[in-house]
Amino acid sequence: MYHHIKKLMYTVRVDEPDPRFGNMLLEQFGGANGELAAAMQYSIQGLNCEDAARKDLLMDIGTEELSHLEIVGTLARMHLKPMKSVREDAEADPLIAIAGGGGVNLFNSMGNPWTADYLKITGELDVDLRSNIAAEARAKIVYERLIDFCRDPGTKDALQFLMTREITHMKAFAAALESIGTPPFMIGRIAPTPKLVNQYFNESTGEGQLGEVDARGPWNEGGDWEFVEATAFAGLEGDGAAPTSGSGVAAVTSDTLDPKPLSELLIEELRDLLSAEKQLVKALPKMAEAAKTEQLRALLELHLQETNTQVERLNAALKILGGATSAKTCKGMQGLLEEGDEVMKKGDKMPEFLADLALIGAAQRVEHYEIAAYTAARNMALQLHQNEIAQLLTLSLGEEMKSDYLLNQVSQPLTSLAGMPPAVR
Repeated sequence: MYHHIKKLMYTVRVDEPDPRFGNMLLEQFGGANGELAAAMQYSIQGLNCEDAARKDLLMDIGTEELSHLEIVGTLARMHLKPMKSVREDAEADPLIAIAGGGGVNLFNSMGNPWTADYLKITGELDVDLRSNIAAEARAKIVYERLIDFCRDPGTKDALQFLMTREITHMKAFAAALESIGTPPFMIGRIAPTPKLVNQYFNESTGEGQLGEVDARGPWNEGGDWEFVEATAFAGLEGDGAAPTSGSGVAAVTSDTLDPKPLSELLIEELRDLLSAEKQLVKALPKMAEAAKTEQLRALLELHLQETNTQVERLNAALKILGGATSAKTCKGMQGLLEEGDEVMKKGDKMPEFLADLALIGAAQRVEHYEIAAYTAARNMALQLHQNEIAQLLTLSLGEEMKSDYLLNQVSQPLTSLAGMPPAVR
């Protein structure tokens, strides 16, 4: 039984209506990752669920999603209101203005009608919970993009509330999935074919036009993994290897006529990077200790573990090249970390959210410096056909880019706090 309470779960405020943004909001009203889709998916999964405890979870969150639908619909209606009377605003979307009278309807931002095809319902509780975790992650990203394009402070506050609840639901679904107790890859009742299930097929081979290499990681090596080379070429060359000749165009970098100068430069770059990472290993514990929020502290501690691994990769790369393996003082990192020390000292006198924002800024400057350095070194390794080194550098480069992205994620809610009255923070 549903009962409608005439009060929004979160009271919305729109100071300046923006019909075009109202159209964007419809993506979360009648879109594939929107609130109605979530409400229907979880509620119908709940109706099908024979597990009483997890049925309660699904119905609770499904009902909350209906409350979110009301919030999004109210926001969209307030932003679309000028379409009822202003010709120029109505021209922004005739479907809404003429066919819908300037109000909301079950369409997405492109005018496509809502459909039950959006729903992912299998009747298998563990599979459905995984779908729900993914659905909440997609909705979180949509809200994040809406926040990025939003100019109205009141609307942005409401969107921040809705985005945060997506993470809450992800945590609840993930905990429910874990509590079931089945192994993560035991899906359904029929067991997979032995041996075949552990074979990783390396189906994209060779160096790409942009320098991509055949990467190795925990997804294809270690444990039970068996790495199988280019199954598509099996039998064509007699030994299962990829063809080494033919009439196709080889889009690869030309060989360096004299590789020695470039190799020496690469060694210098790697020594500089090694120094940078070693400096960062010493600095990250202080940065983590200075962090005010648990999320930022955990992220910095995680990156410390990654940085220790990056030091090992750089040492391995230098050994492969056979040059000097000692670090060469990186003055660039030295300067960035000195600035970081100043930021942490000033942070003691700031509100916590501002101190963390300043710390994130310092950390991201470090990440951007390292991204540039790893990119340059990797390009040199590729030119020299040092594929093993290029692979090591690619792994570290990916970690730096991921860390920069996560720092940006952590900064978003802190930035939103800056626009709130002190009493609300």
